[in-house]
Amino acid sequence: MKIRTLRARIAAPLCLRPAVLALAAFGACAVHAQSTDTPGAVQVAQNLRQPSLAETVVTATRTPQPLSDLVADVSIIDRETIEASGTTGLADVLARVPGIEISRNGGPGTTTSVFLRGAESRFTAVYIDGVRMDSQSTGGAAWESIPLAQIDRIEVLRGPAGAVYGSDAMGGVVQIFTKRGENGVAPYVGIGLGTHGTRKAEAGVSGASGTLDYALGIAHERSKGFSARTLATANPDRDGYESTSGSARVGLQLNSVHRLEGTLLVNDLNSGYDSSPTADDRNLHQLHALGLNWQAQWSAHYKTRVQITDSRDRYETKPSVYLTDTQLRGYLFQNEWRQGPHLVTAALERREDRLQNAPIDRKRSQDALALGYGYTAGAHSVQAHLRHDSDSEFGGKGTGSVAYGYRFAPQWRVTASAGTAFRAPTLYHRFSEYGVGSLNPESSRNVELGLRWAEGSSSFSVTAYRNRVQDLITFGRPGPCASTFGCYMNTARAEYKGVTLAASHKLGSVQLRGSIDLQDPRDLDTGKQLRRRAKRHATLGADTVIAGWTVGAEVQASGHRFDNDANTLRLGGYGLVNLYASTRIARDFTLVARLDNAGDKHYEVARTYATPGRVAYVGVKWMPQ
Repeated sequence: MKIRTLRARIAAPLCLRPAVLALAAFGACAVHAQSTDTPGAVQVAQNLRQPSLAETVVTATRTPQPLSDLVADVSIIDRETIEASGTTGLADVLARVPGIEISRNGGPGTTTSVFLRGAESRFTAVYIDGVRMDSQSTGGAAWESIPLAQIDRIEVLRGPAGAVYGSDAMGGVVQIFTKRGENGVAPYVGIGLGTHGTRKAEAGVSGASGTLDYALGIAHERSKGFSARTLATANPDRDGYESTSGSARVGLQLNSVHRLEGTLLVNDLNSGYDSSPTADDRNLHQLHALGLNWQAQWSAHYKTRVQITDSRDRYETKPSVYLTDTQLRGYLFQNEWRQGPHLVTAALERREDRLQNAPIDRKRSQDALALGYGYTAGAHSVQAHLRHDSDSEFGGKGTGSVAYGYRFAPQWRVTASAGTAFRAPTLYHRFSEYGVGSLNPESSRNVELGLRWAEGSSSFSVTAYRNRVQDLITFGRPGPCASTFGCYMNTARAEYKGVTLAASHKLGSVQLRGSIDLQDPRDLDTGKQLRRRAKRHATLGADTVIAGWTVGAEVQASGHRFDNDANTLRLGGYGLVNLYASTRIARDFTLVARLDNAGDKHYEVARTYATPGRVAYVGVKWMPQ
């Protein structure tokens, strides 16, 4: 990627579509404004609140830390943002976060990929209340099966975190949290209607009394949908979905030292897709995430956490016969010692994976020791981590990272970091008919630099990164596997490099915010752009309050991308305009309305797969004050 001045780099390449012109104008002035000094400032173009410097983030180091102490590049999405979005899927919310693109094979409920800083979807480690989610068949979390209705907060960590989380966190980490009960009793009921016959209903209650806190929720969504494929030979039926989900979180403060907490999230998804000209093809997806935690504050300086987790990702298709079932079991013993500006952590972790995908029925385990050190005092912040994972299949793998932040002026901060990460081959990569048992782990080396400025309600940040991957697993020619069609191989190398700019500024009563990603996700052996990822994408949003209504608009823009490795199947760039509004219509009732793709733009994020067009949604929620 050729680097020009910040102003030129933003304005020149984004002049692809008329809808993107606003982004170029915003980018030119954004050099003078952005969100807090925190890398964790929320950067979603919705009705957002600004996170305070005192707010804590867990994902960066697996330990609660104030935003002001972090060196990592983190974004936060809170429940207010999720509810104001009116969107159906988790991926649709994430698509408004800096550094994230999505690809989907049709409508909600169909196979969805999330690319964090251009990295493969399987290179993002996903956790729900600390429970690891993954598929040992496809690799990576099944984004379409994680129910947005049960989510209270999302933390997005950009950049490899293998030294903290072990296998899989090569592009970043997405941590999802369900609601936690607070003082009193807080019931809620919500309903919503939308385009394509979409219907939503949810209910729940949360609260706390004495030593007990709790939060329970249930939701049901269904939609008639639209035809998933644009091919003339595809089944023209509507490919809708139906989802039923629930969550529970119960905590018990045994005394001033000990706390027990249990979490559970489940979802049953039935969605349509087009695989044959006549059949009603269905995806049947079941997911659960179960966790049990014991936290102990042994002294003012020392505390521990013991966690046992269990997750399942079961995927089946009908009428075509296919079934894959991944089960993960995790055990974590984490120790934290705080002394003045110093934080020392030590963790023992075990992960057990099992894949049943006939004729495959295989298991493996990984045992790890992780050490961390943090220092924050005055203008200086340091984070360092070392980890060693021992896999029952391929042996040991070490990872490490170091990061430094320096506040060289009251409003200015510069950061630098370097780290390594890896992903172990899935059990399907190794033991399916296309598998090769001797595959090596995919591994990466990442470096990045950041500059952040903040003053009052205005702020700006720019982050440049380069992440190189070796032993990338791809599907290639026939070889040592049983299939004559082809085999998985460690034959590729990739590089994900780019610059992310994000800004926020209040102009009178109007809050402006946006982000622009200029990236070059590339196959280092062929020089080709990696499939389904654009070289530039951006969001720009503005909202204000008028006569008791919070109203806003946003633009989502993307450059062109390719749907194949040879870069011969081009997907055009696009710009989408979304509108949203919310108001309190009675003391305990809130109305939310949203219009996505207001211009009914035709576009593709995956070749021959349809996108929804103009979509409207209106919802009402009752929540006693």
